[in-house]
Amino acid sequence: MESLLILGMFDWAVIAAYFVGVFAVAFTINARSNKDSSEDYFLAGRNLGWFLVGASLFASNIGSEHLIGLAGTGASSGVAVAQFEILACFMLLLLGWFFVPFYIRTGVTTMPEFLEHRFSKGARNYLTFISVFGYVLTKISVTIYAGAVVFQAIGVDFWVGAIVVVVATGVYTIFGGLRAVIYTDAVQMVLMLVGSLLITFLGLKALGGVGELQESLSADFFDMWKPMSDPDFPWTGILFGAPILGVWYWCTDQYVVQRTLSARNIQQARRGSIFAGFLKLLPLFLFVIPGMICLALANNGQLTLASNDTALPTLAAFVLPSGLKGLFIAGLLAALMSSLSSAFNSCSTLITYDIFKQYKPNLSETQLVRVGKILTVILVIVGIVWIPVIEKIAGGVYKYIQSVQAYISPPVAAVFLLGLLWKRINSWGAQAALYTGFVFGILRLYSEIIKDKLTPGSFIFQYSDMNFLHFALCLFVFCSSIMIIVSMLTPEQEDIEHLTFNWKRFKETRKEKGFGLDVALSITLVICVFIVWWVFS
Repeated sequence: MESLLILGMFDWAVIAAYFVGVFAVAFTINARSNKDSSEDYFLAGRNLGWFLVGASLFASNIGSEHLIGLAGTGASSGVAVAQFEILACFMLLLLGWFFVPFYIRTGVTTMPEFLEHRFSKGARNYLTFISVFGYVLTKISVTIYAGAVVFQAIGVDFWVGAIVVVVATGVYTIFGGLRAVIYTDAVQMVLMLVGSLLITFLGLKALGGVGELQESLSADFFDMWKPMSDPDFPWTGILFGAPILGVWYWCTDQYVVQRTLSARNIQQARRGSIFAGFLKLLPLFLFVIPGMICLALANNGQLTLASNDTALPTLAAFVLPSGLKGLFIAGLLAALMSSLSSAFNSCSTLITYDIFKQYKPNLSETQLVRVGKILTVILVIVGIVWIPVIEKIAGGVYKYIQSVQAYISPPVAAVFLLGLLWKRINSWGAQAALYTGFVFGILRLYSEIIKDKLTPGSFIFQYSDMNFLHFALCLFVFCSSIMIIVSMLTPEQEDIEHLTFNWKRFKETRKEKGFGLDVALSITLVICVFIVWWVFS
């Protein structure tokens, strides 16, 4: 791959300083932590404040789909792709106000553990398998690939770049645990914001301002609301399908929720979620609009855009002077390494608590920490072994693997959401929904892979060709129906009142200190979302 960014000595110095800074933060935190406490290693001692929680929620979420996907799709079709980022604001409010109180009050360490409290060990084992499978096959592999691509953009060999990302991230994750991950996330968040804002500002300046951007691209590029027939972002899918995927990712996935579990109390977790919600308004301006700026510059003949997926590095190469290019690359690496470290830590936490501790419940605190570190080492090795596979399947098959989580998430979202809202939902209904949803999700994935061989117009072809957001909605409704029917036909679970929603308990939260401020901030966030929707409609 030809280098997109030619770096000078000062740029390399900035990148080196980034790595030194990340390791310095991680090892400083490690020196101050309780090395024999599993709660400290996996949940940062459950004593973090809202800023660190919110910064880590945002930083761990920003991955390759943002660095490559958002900018590339922005260059292809405009702002509609940012709907997923905007809707995340609502999901984070739902996490902080509705889900977090249940998680923290029950004192769980993992989401599968919570499912066992609410339903059964079978539900716990299902979610453990699905989560670990998804992390290894998608989150870890896609981030390693994206990291290698970033290094290729500056002339470093794919293998070298991939190994540097894996090993560097693995080292500070192994030694520092979640506390090191979260503190480095806070540093990396700042780098991401500064680097991306520079790109946007300098890109607009080179183009001639917002007015020139609007004149260079069609009006459709600035409209978030697409017709129902749109193959990618139909408004029906955005309003009814995307929130289902959002509930799964933001409210039930260990990768995300583990950050809120590290908060010192429910209020700090809730406020951290609200803070992350405000941060999620930014990717529209940090990634999507720079992709559009790059396309506009290309349309005006000011630069050459080889492919839409290279929009962000192409724009960076065009507008950034020496030194700032290094800062931009550091920002990209910060985004990728924060995602990878989160995947390593969350995956090792799941395996330690939901597999090892189940079969060896008498493990000491020191042994649990040791198991977590060994598992992270194994995940690093697996990541390295995966590199040649990742390089070979970087095309169509790679996209299908990424689709796995989109097709298995609706049943998980249904089980968590309905299980917390209605105590009549029982373990039989939950497991029926999970396993039935899994079968239909895998069938969708398989039918999509062989779609070229299917007869157009046939049922199976339509099943494979349905917009994935519409499919998510249909699968959610189907799994919810299965869960309700089976639950009503089987005995009611007992002693689960504390694990289901209760208005009286919710009203008691109004007495908490700072409740009014959290409400005001939440309302402000909702108003900001509607303003963005109004501006881009």
